[in-house]
Amino acid sequence: MPAQPIEIRPDDARYDALRRGFNQRWIAQPDYVVVATSADDVTAALGKFLSNPANATRRITVRSGGHCYENFVSAKDVGVIIDVSQMNRVHFDEKMDAYCVEAGATNWNSTSQLYRLSGRALPGGSCYSVGSGGHISGGGYGLLSRKFGLTVDYLYAVEVVTVADGKTPKVTVARKDSTDPALRDLWWAHTGGGGGNFGVITRYWFRDLPEPPAQVLLKSVAWKWKGFCKHPDLFKSLVRRYGEFFAHEHAGTGPAFIRKHDYRDMFTLLKLTHVRAGKVGLVVQMDGTGKDAHKRLQAFLDYITEGFSSGSELYIAETALDQQMGEHGPQGQLFTPTRLPWLTATQSLNDSGPNRCGKYKSAYHTQGFTEEQIDAIHRHLTDKSYRHSDALLQVDSYGGAVNDVDTEATAVPQRSSVLKLQYQAYWTWDTDADKNGVFDYRDAERAPSIAAPT
Repeated sequence: MPAQPIEIRPDDARYDALRRGFNQRWIAQPDYVVVATSADDVTAALGKFLSNPANATRRITVRSGGHCYENFVSAKDVGVIIDVSQMNRVHFDEKMDAYCVEAGATNWNSTSQLYRLSGRALPGGSCYSVGSGGHISGGGYGLLSRKFGLTVDYLYAVEVVTVADGKTPKVTVARKDSTDPALRDLWWAHTGGGGGNFGVITRYWFRDLPEPPAQVLLKSVAWKWKGFCKHPDLFKSLVRRYGEFFAHEHAGTGPAFIRKHDYRDMFTLLKLTHVRAGKVGLVVQMDGTGKDAHKRLQAFLDYITEGFSSGSELYIAETALDQQMGEHGPQGQLFTPTRLPWLTATQSLNDSGPNRCGKYKSAYHTQGFTEEQIDAIHRHLTDKSYRHSDALLQVDSYGGAVNDVDTEATAVPQRSSVLKLQYQAYWTWDTDADKNGVFDYRDAERAPSIAAPT
């Protein structure tokens, strides 16, 4: 008789940690958490759950890295959580002639192991602890995506524990070139259709993965809100010209330097924080192997900050990004453009931020910002009646190679976007609601507003 998977129940010291993910807003109360180490463990866990009539009104959910933004994994109606984080192997599978990444492997697992093994990389991920299970099946974009596309653009096969009849779990491998149309459809669904929707993912296989540049150039910079408050037109110009740059690049229009140089190797994150944060930030990574990398970087910065100075008059000065902004911590050491090996740079930028409560929403832009949108962004970010400093609109550059792929080739429909917007707000427990002298999740149970969006 095969060994049964590990079950963590409420009387186990590990239960409190394993019933929650990264976002501390969501804390489930499952009957138990399954720590799966193989597809057989997943199959056994699904079979047990489905055979119990008491679970008819409850859900079974799956966690790899635990970075689910909402309560899809940890919620009150969850009966059992399957944790696949122990399934984190990365290797070359000779039988499949492809690189295998197990669903529990984090972005850092796959990045460091694939690169050391082969000199190749998945072109996704920017937060080290995000799990492959949900990240890849959602599309998988990151700092290399403008140069090489999405992670799912290289997906050859996926192993999923499915329950086609609603009763009997079985391990299914769906390939891009499967002869069975149903299996090809199942593969296609995992190229952006989301995690946990079609079964429990246990393994992925990839072919023809790209080679990241040996060296990349990093630059992190910030501008004080104090200056933007004096010159709101320059804040609006920064947002406008940032969007215009990537719209011009996509359309082949705009200034000659944009059309002359290839900027697909550059990925940027503009952090439009609330005024109470004190600074607005920008993080840039680009291929550092070319002799003109620093020149191209400076041309981009000059374009988006046009008007920040005039003659001897400096209106908005560059400063170091020396504070936490969203998921990224202080990066004062990158104020001067810094060339690093790609793996070292990835480790430097690969932050997930502290565990805390968060609310997120994403959107795609197929063009730059309209004046109405720019006015709305400025109005809300300078609203001093909003007293929470850790809120921001992060605007990631997008497009490039992502947009080279046909919209029907994968389940990802956003193949014409030039920007990806991420609305973010973070907060921590700061009320001792149960008067026991400490802040913890029990305070939120006593006063639910503590964990509510702020």
